[in-house]
Amino acid sequence: MRRFLEVTGFLLTVFGVCGVVRELTGGWFSFMGATRFLTENVGVLEGREVFANIVLAVLGLVLMIVSERVGKDRVEKS
Repeated sequence: MRRFLEVTGFLLTVFGVCGVVRELTGGWFSFMGATRFLTENVGVLEGREVFANIVLAVLGLVLMIVSERVGKDRVEKS
C-alpha cells in the first residue's frame, strides 16, 4: 500500500507541475500533455486550468506525505 501511495503521489505531482508549466508558457511546454485531457474535458474547470494543475500537484504531495506516515505506523506496531 505504501509503494502504491508513493508512486501515485509522485505521478500526480509531476503531472501537476508539468501542467502548470504548460499553462504558464502558453502550451509551448507540451511534455506530459496528459494533464490537458484532465483539465480541458471537464466543463467545471474551463478557464481554471492553472488552479486545477496546482491542486493536482498539492494532492500528489499530500499522498506522498501520507505514504510516509503509513510506513511509520506499521513499523511502530510491529
